[in-house]
Amino acid sequence: MAAYRSVWMDDDLDALRSLARAFYDKEVTPNIDKYLAQHHVDRDLWTKAGELGLLCLSIPEEYGGGGGTFAHEAVMIEEQARAVDTAWGASLHNGIVAHYLLHYGTEEQKRHWLPKMASGEVVGAIAMTEPGTGSDLQNVKTKALRDGDEYVINGSKTFITNGSQADLIIVVAKTDVSQGAAGISLVLVEADRAGFRRGRVLDKIGQKGQDTSELFFEDVRVPVANLLGDAEGQGFVQLMQQLPQERLIIAVGAVAGMETALEHTLRYVKEREAFGRPVFGFQNTKFKLAEVATEARVARVFTDDCVAKHLVGELDIPTVAMAKWWTTDRALAISSECLQLFGGYGYMTEYPISRMWADSRVQMIYAGTNEIMKEIIARSL
Repeated sequence: MAAYRSVWMDDDLDALRSLARAFYDKEVTPNIDKYLAQHHVDRDLWTKAGELGLLCLSIPEEYGGGGGTFAHEAVMIEEQARAVDTAWGASLHNGIVAHYLLHYGTEEQKRHWLPKMASGEVVGAIAMTEPGTGSDLQNVKTKALRDGDEYVINGSKTFITNGSQADLIIVVAKTDVSQGAAGISLVLVEADRAGFRRGRVLDKIGQKGQDTSELFFEDVRVPVANLLGDAEGQGFVQLMQQLPQERLIIAVGAVAGMETALEHTLRYVKEREAFGRPVFGFQNTKFKLAEVATEARVARVFTDDCVAKHLVGELDIPTVAMAKWWTTDRALAISSECLQLFGGYGYMTEYPISRMWADSRVQMIYAGTNEIMKEIIARSL
């Protein structure tokens, strides 16, 4: 079968792919077992990536970034998926947190924080989800109430990616509790502020190397200059504007995960023998993998079209919702089909396919559940 090349790839991105792959091969793959055991990556992974220019690739050079586009972020996401790593929260740091600062931050905020995020000196996180509030963001309970020249923040957050290592957290909070969505603002909170406390790194069924954490805010005071945006009450709109890129990031990772599961499985079934011949010699194996290869290609072409549209500002919200729900749904199904072809070994954690299966499940939940994605699509019909 002829090799497929994404329509948005070019020579510059090919060079980045080679650099990213070498970085993952050297710095991440040999340490995955350690990350899984300790439930976080080593802190110096961030600074090593920063030294190579692999952080904040789509942030302008004037703010210390790579001056690239979302395509550069997509290459990094794909190579992480091919390394079968979900421990490093780089895509959130690069493609989400940094972009909230870029789009809504003051000049002073951007010049202070973005170069430090690009170097790896500062790790970013965004705190949306609360113990009682998942997809229903307009009903967050965390408050950031003004007291003179400061906001006083009280509340708790959970399921926060990069939570145990983050130096800067964008907190979704109510600055006006009498309003619904119109009362939400985004506020920057530095992790060394008095009253800020990290809770547990949560024990999950997958993505065990990722430091998904609880965060607590008890009378945390930050200057009003830490508000993102030029006025209070813009937070919900800001979230809605940035969530499509977050959902595209997930779709890109899901597709690369499908392709990686297929590669690992093809290698295994061509080497593994049963009843005197390779497992690939059985019609069921061939047909199953033909289905997997087809679904992965369909997902790839659709997602590539979304990336191409996003690069020119033409990706609409319902379409990226389609991409997010469909690719993550199929990624779980494909990892399950591939695991089955490994037999009992597929259930053993020493085989990467077991991690791919367990890690893929949450993709149907975060950044808005797939049920929410269908609701968004249905509203456009």
